[in-house]
Amino acid sequence: MNLPADKSIEKAVARRRSAETARKARIFNTRLRVMGIDTNALSKQVEDKKQRQNMEMQCDKAFDKLRLHHNDLLLQQEIDERRERAALHTNLVQYWATHQRSEDSRDADLKCDLKGAVRITVPEGHLGPASMQIYQGDTNTKEQKKREQMKTERVLQAQIQDNERRRSGEKHREMLVSKELVQQDFRRLQLHAQEEERKKATLRAVSNYNEALAAEQVETLKEQRRREERENRAEMLHTLTSDMMTETPEAAHLGLEGRGPCRVPVDRWKGMSTEQLSIIQKERKEQQLKTQRQRDAEKAQEAAWHLHILKLSRTADEEQKKVSELRRNLRIQTDLHNFHLAGVQRARQDYLNKELYTNRPTKDYFCQFNTTSR
Repeated sequence: MNLPADKSIEKAVARRRSAETARKARIFNTRLRVMGIDTNALSKQVEDKKQRQNMEMQCDKAFDKLRLHHNDLLLQQEIDERRERAALHTNLVQYWATHQRSEDSRDADLKCDLKGAVRITVPEGHLGPASMQIYQGDTNTKEQKKREQMKTERVLQAQIQDNERRRSGEKHREMLVSKELVQQDFRRLQLHAQEEERKKATLRAVSNYNEALAAEQVETLKEQRRREERENRAEMLHTLTSDMMTETPEAAHLGLEGRGPCRVPVDRWKGMSTEQLSIIQKERKEQQLKTQRQRDAEKAQEAAWHLHILKLSRTADEEQKKVSELRRNLRIQTDLHNFHLAGVQRARQDYLNKELYTNRPTKDYFCQFNTTSR
């Protein structure tokens, strides 16, 4: 009997092989993995995100509908409970009025003046203490009930009056508080209005001051221009009428109004006198001595400054030598420590290479990786 061959296993194997090949091509493609973008994966992620958002929206809508349904159920349940309580209360009132009347109770003779009470046929002399209904001090008269009712009414009336007084006191306090608030608002408005008036007055005063200052500045500028014009005219007049323009010979000996040394008339000058020459020589010698003293002082100051700089440079050189010596010692210590660490590391590496890891991995060990995508 020839049965058809089952090709489902072969199809499944082929499907897994094709999926594995596509996965390997996607994973082991360095350019696509490092530099490129997997568009299909991103599109699938976007679709998954949209589906997840749609599912979340549908869940939210379903929860909203369920919440509204529960709210309606709770409201209906509350309404039903109110109706049941009202019906139960009505039935209880009707039951009390029908089956629990005060006239049918055992102590009806005490409450209802022996109306509807059960009569006792046994004489009172044969009854014991357990059969007593009225004790000493208890009365059953209408006057006593009336007094008690009046007392209760007085107490209630006193309570009502106390409540009225308390409410009136509260109203009075509220009225006082409201009046105080109104007064505070009124005072606040007054203060605000006064503040606005002060601001306006300040602005007016500042504006007036600025106007006055501007007018004063304008007047000052005008006065300055007028003074400059007067001075210019006076200077022009003085220049026109001066000895320089009129060439007066007396001005050479008297000086120019005390503002400079005497001028010499060039057309009539015959040379300097002996006194004038001696004065010039004396002033020249004094200037030379002053210049020499100034130069000597500058040289002494410069020598002292050079000496100070030399001392500072020597001190800096000594400090630099100390720092260099410290650095050299520190570098020597660091080199020794590094040399020691290098020896320890070398011994550690020799131990790992020669004693611990003696089996070297072959080429087959490295070739077993990255053969599948799993």
